[in-house]
Amino acid sequence: MLLSDISQITDNYDHIYLSPHLDDAALSCGGAIARHSTRGARVLVVTLCTAVPPAEGPFSEFAAAMHSRWNLPADQVVATRLHEDAQALERIGADGLWAGFSDAIYRMPEQYNEPAKLFGSAAPGDPQHQQVMALLDDLHARAPSATFYSPLAIGGHVDHRIMYDATIAGGWGRSTAFYEDIPYVHQGGAIEQRMQQLPRPFVASIIDIDASLRRKLDAIAAYSSQMNELFGGEATMRAEIMAYHETLRPELGTHGERLWVMGH
Repeated sequence: MLLSDISQITDNYDHIYLSPHLDDAALSCGGAIARHSTRGARVLVVTLCTAVPPAEGPFSEFAAAMHSRWNLPADQVVATRLHEDAQALERIGADGLWAGFSDAIYRMPEQYNEPAKLFGSAAPGDPQHQQVMALLDDLHARAPSATFYSPLAIGGHVDHRIMYDATIAGGWGRSTAFYEDIPYVHQGGAIEQRMQQLPRPFVASIIDIDASLRRKLDAIAAYSSQMNELFGGEATMRAEIMAYHETLRPELGTHGERLWVMGH
């Protein structure tokens, strides 16, 4: 079920996943989400960057190139991705709320106009940090019993970093589990590099997703516009995701997803 407004959120959600973009939750946590829903828990995915940009832009050359790689015209990009997201959430059994914030390449096209700027610190004047902090305060007030999950910001995408930084700055870090950002964590040394950047230690736990891995793969496949960009095709995605989760063997089982919580 897709919620139309934050006012519909009540304290009957058991798990709330914070997803910077339309695919991050399924990519990084789809196995755990499907496992929760199979066991009768109520799961909500709150996706931040879901606003439709004006059809006329302005779009940077960088954004236009991304649209071309996704094989989508500018005026259909977000609508297509919202449709994909609705399919993915249904496949893993989660409700969804689209927060209506703008993706970095749309909200500040003159700033986030190349990879080096998109994967780095927030640009001066970027309003999203304060917006996300206000959203987090509202979500926690409406669902105080839920367990929250936020990206660890592996890879350094600015929208992921803002989500992580807002979680910490708002004082929610110790009540939040942090997930590994796929596909960025697949890059060699990415998790180690991120851990060195963090000013405090984090402790890992592994979740067994053997029974829910197929649902996760099917959910990721729903984002067909992103398959070539992220993985080079669906078959490669399935092989790469399965291989990665096999490296994270849980105590019992073969495939795991890893979460991190703040250490003492």
